[in-house]
Amino acid sequence: MALIVVMEDDAGTRMLVASVLRKDGHEVLTAEDGQTGLELVIANRPNLIISDVQMPRMNGFDMLAAVRKDPVTAATPVILLTSLQERAHMRIGMTTGADDYITKPFRAAELREAVSAQLNKRSVQATLQAMAVDAAVQQALVDQKHELARLYEERLAAELSERWPTGSEGDEQIHNATVLFVDIPNYAALAQRLDAQELADLVRKLYGNANDTVHLFGARHMRFVGEGLLAIFAEHSDTKTVSHSLRAARAALGLVDSSRGLQEYLDKRFPGRGLAKFEVNVALHSGDVALTLLQDPLHGTASQLLPVGDAVSATIQLQKAARTHGWHIVISASALRPITGAVVTGGRALVNLPGRAAPIDAVELLGLAI
Repeated sequence: MALIVVMEDDAGTRMLVASVLRKDGHEVLTAEDGQTGLELVIANRPNLIISDVQMPRMNGFDMLAAVRKDPVTAATPVILLTSLQERAHMRIGMTTGADDYITKPFRAAELREAVSAQLNKRSVQATLQAMAVDAAVQQALVDQKHELARLYEERLAAELSERWPTGSEGDEQIHNATVLFVDIPNYAALAQRLDAQELADLVRKLYGNANDTVHLFGARHMRFVGEGLLAIFAEHSDTKTVSHSLRAARAALGLVDSSRGLQEYLDKRFPGRGLAKFEVNVALHSGDVALTLLQDPLHGTASQLLPVGDAVSATIQLQKAARTHGWHIVISASALRPITGAVVTGGRALVNLPGRAAPIDAVELLGLAI
């Protein structure tokens, strides 16, 4: 079992977390503030850190920065605890090096799942190192991860409360972009069993979470299409060598995680209603995209950018076709190629799309390799 340091200034929450972890056989050290917790980390070198964000003496972000700065503790996984009212903390935590976060209040099962995921990730990393995986490839992936986190921090600090960029006047050509399309297969079934206000509340939560996720991972442009969301990821002058395919893949995984939270929301608010399962299907594909500026000066309508191109239509069709395979996330081979080794994949199939002469080589995306 693992040695875990828990930092939480609320005695009740601290006791709950420690009790659950000890029941699972872990050794737990606790602290009621960030400074004391950091001293425990330095002295004991734990396998995992669980920390609240708002604490006396040293908050969770400052503690995390100190852990990452010390070469001895830099690789220690950190899970942050944040409240529902502190949505920005999730985004800031990810950019400053947190491995995961849990929203309070949380259930014991959520805590166990998050802890298990981080400890298993460490085990996989140790196995890969023991197998002597090519050192240059591994170093490149690690460097990319750190560069990605740094760029997220800069981007979010500048754009957190700003509007989405709309590009230059006129059409904009984006070469070799990664297109993401996410849809809700059971939306119609849910709409039949929810009244207008209930459905509005669900859609508001869905759009808020989706907007936060694609914004977090640096989408160049996003647009809601019915109950679906279309996002374009491309190279930026401020993203340098960070792969836009990797940013799109991480956004897709974040959207699937977010859908599980919305399912829990429905279960709690409408128990026994017999609602269809809330889930999302996501498709990723790469190719050239044009952002076409639509204007209507005669009626004074605000201009808007419309993503067009074969890559856009193929991504939307790919998302629909992938449902038959039972995949939550499907990625085309062309979008997967630049990030091979950085992600974990599952099944593979040639998918025929309407109007296309040749099938698309498609792969199931399961998670990140690091």
